[in-house]
Amino acid sequence: MRRSRGAALLWGGERRVGSVRILIVAVGTSGDVAPFTGLGARLRNAGHEVTIAAHGPFEEFVRARGLGFSALPMDMKAELSGEEGRKSLTSSPLMVVRQTRIYARHWGAMADAIVEAAKGAELMLVSTMGWLGIHVAEGLRIPSMGVYLQPMDPTREFPPAVMTTRSFGKWGNRAAARAMRVLGQAPFRSVVNGLRERLDLPPVTPARFFRRLDEQGWPVEYGFSPTVVPRPADWPRGREVAGYWWPEPVPGWRPPEALREFLEDGPPPVFVGFGSMTAVDQERYSEMVTEALRRAGVRGVVQAGWSGLAAAGRAEDVLSVGEVPHDWLFPRMAAVVHACGAGTAAAGFRAGVPTVGVPLAADQPFWARRVAALGAGPEPVPFRRLDAGRLAAAIKDAVSRDSYRERAREVAERIAAEDGASHVLRAIESRMP
Repeated sequence: MRRSRGAALLWGGERRVGSVRILIVAVGTSGDVAPFTGLGARLRNAGHEVTIAAHGPFEEFVRARGLGFSALPMDMKAELSGEEGRKSLTSSPLMVVRQTRIYARHWGAMADAIVEAAKGAELMLVSTMGWLGIHVAEGLRIPSMGVYLQPMDPTREFPPAVMTTRSFGKWGNRAAARAMRVLGQAPFRSVVNGLRERLDLPPVTPARFFRRLDEQGWPVEYGFSPTVVPRPADWPRGREVAGYWWPEPVPGWRPPEALREFLEDGPPPVFVGFGSMTAVDQERYSEMVTEALRRAGVRGVVQAGWSGLAAAGRAEDVLSVGEVPHDWLFPRMAAVVHACGAGTAAAGFRAGVPTVGVPLAADQPFWARRVAALGAGPEPVPFRRLDAGRLAAAIKDAVSRDSYRERAREVAERIAAEDGASHVLRAIESRMP
């Protein structure tokens, strides 16, 4: 006998007292996983038992921060390093199609892994790409909540954040976002309905799935600052802008001696890094970045990331580094240059230093435009147009214009007064049965 529709989409029942077993489903790259360690730590510190379900390569990253871990299939770095993955890193609408194909190959195994991870959970928190967890939660009768890093609900106020920064007008923006999220689900429909059948749930179309979430007020807490993106007035009930939740530090971390000495040996440098982008020709872009820093007349810290970026040649004023926490590094910079994924853009805002956005794909152009709109940095330089001259000019502008520094500090001060993780904790404890 099939369960009724919406069985676990809403919260209810008697008030629970004490610890709750919480599963966070976090699908994506490093920037899609790291913020959930901070959210998980806050929930853990409040007495709850927290497990993060993420791709297998993130196990050490999560466990080092004292949180439980459950492995999901896919190695995102390997996928994005392949031919199809590199083609998917584009700012055109084809990006959505190509990345959807990558995910679709693993979606059956992903569904099975989320079901396994959810056994024993009493609450599921679901990230933007972890939406299979909503179906699992419904089937297992576990309350669930969205914890999204990008604005996903349709609104008149801006176009779909993961598709374009070009406005289609008030009606067009909403229509484009509704169409994008429905069409984006289409390749997964057979996997989703196969999963629902195994969970004794009726099949559902993508359009009906999203309509139910809206109609029932399924709660979503958005993990970005209302200072950066105020809550759109036309979002449905239950959708709230909580504020950022910051990656949890590794206990006892210390900066490499070479980095500490470099920072002490001269004026604040400029950070350059492309994070989880793998479509970068390492040698070409390393030379370009080093030359741009030289032309701008600044020292630089270049972070390898997934592309292996490094200082080219024997540039004494440019230091190559591996993984260094952005919350420690960015405040020590004169400016930061990066692709403007959600997590790195947030770290730049938090640090209170100017940002130069070099966006390539997905939500990166959206956040890069927010930097410029807030006056916290110059106009973005699209990655596809990046060369040493353009990058040098943008860096020089960022470090020499007082208004960028002043506005970046103002934004950082406002963000510092927010507490996104506590907002989510209150939302959970006010609803939890």
